[in-house]
Amino acid sequence: MSRTRGKVVVAMSGGVDSSVAAALLKDDGYDVVGCFMRLGSVDSVEGPDDAPPVACDPTSGGTKKNRQGCCSVNDAADARFVAAMLDVPFYVLNFKADFGRVMDYFVDDYNAGRTPNPCVRCNDWLKFGKMVDYAKSIDADYIASGHYAQTETNADKWGTPHAVLLRGVDHHKDQSYVLFGTKQDRLDRMILPVGRYHKADVRKMAEQMKLPVFDKPDSYEICFVPDNDYRGFVERRTPEAVQPGPLRDVDGNDLGEHAGHQHYTVGQRRGLPVATGRPMYVVEKDAATNVVTLGDKADLMSQGLVANQVNWLIDPPAEPLRCTIKVRSNSDPVPGEVVATCDDELRVTFDEPQEAVAAGQAAVCYVGERLVGGGWILNAK
Repeated sequence: MSRTRGKVVVAMSGGVDSSVAAALLKDDGYDVVGCFMRLGSVDSVEGPDDAPPVACDPTSGGTKKNRQGCCSVNDAADARFVAAMLDVPFYVLNFKADFGRVMDYFVDDYNAGRTPNPCVRCNDWLKFGKMVDYAKSIDADYIASGHYAQTETNADKWGTPHAVLLRGVDHHKDQSYVLFGTKQDRLDRMILPVGRYHKADVRKMAEQMKLPVFDKPDSYEICFVPDNDYRGFVERRTPEAVQPGPLRDVDGNDLGEHAGHQHYTVGQRRGLPVATGRPMYVVEKDAATNVVTLGDKADLMSQGLVANQVNWLIDPPAEPLRCTIKVRSNSDPVPGEVVATCDDELRVTFDEPQEAVAAGQAAVCYVGERLVGGGWILNAK
């Protein structure tokens, strides 16, 4: 890493990736401070809800509660133990009140007929938001995480003195998508140590370092919905908003009744309460009328999209930009053209129609390996 060594706050989630990130930075000569975000989605650590950031005793054992997600009691104990092994200070940051904003966003988006991405919002608002503020308060120079993405500063190569955000070397694990909302001033302070490795190599390094989390499974659940029943989560928090409504085909014909549009996602095929004799997919949800529209696979295809709340990591292009665009975290970028229509909006035209472009997800733009900007999808077109 071509950076001046200094103090770095490492977001330690208790997983193998952030643990190796902390170890690599310690070996590279940084003054490492480990931090775990207490989000309140589960009882991550003991203590009152209004407790300030506190230092943990790294020699104490963790609780044995079995909670899933990325911010559980077990995760906090694992992060604390790894920090002790690395001989770095470890703190728990109480972001419970702030995390309520992420959960409210999640519920509000589902009720509005969109498909939210809480991991992006959590990164923007907390991990590279509130935690950056904490890093400044202790005079830390950088903040780091275990994301599979890369930052690089090379004015000769990129034509800018600022850091650029790149896809992770391991494209199967690449997480640059969920970092698209990072502002440039925070990107300049960001270090992503594991982004230049493949996942298998990170696990091998963890085993060689004798880190106890070397074989810990990855977490794929939304941390505040550990049973993966996000529709039930929405209904429990806003029961009055989840109401039965009509199921219709693309021609407006009634097909039956649904239990609430929040129970369905654009592109969904399984679990539909109708039998038509042919495969049917959710192609549209209208929260205002509570209508869920079903169609054939061809009806899922979109030639483009409109997105707003744009974050550019380059100067907004004055001309149409040829690039690749990623419309969900687990898809590959596809070629197309992007037009910046105003400061807070962009329009995408794909070279070939794309399937199940969902409002509420992010459209993230790449030139080669470099992430250049993105926004939140308003609608497909």
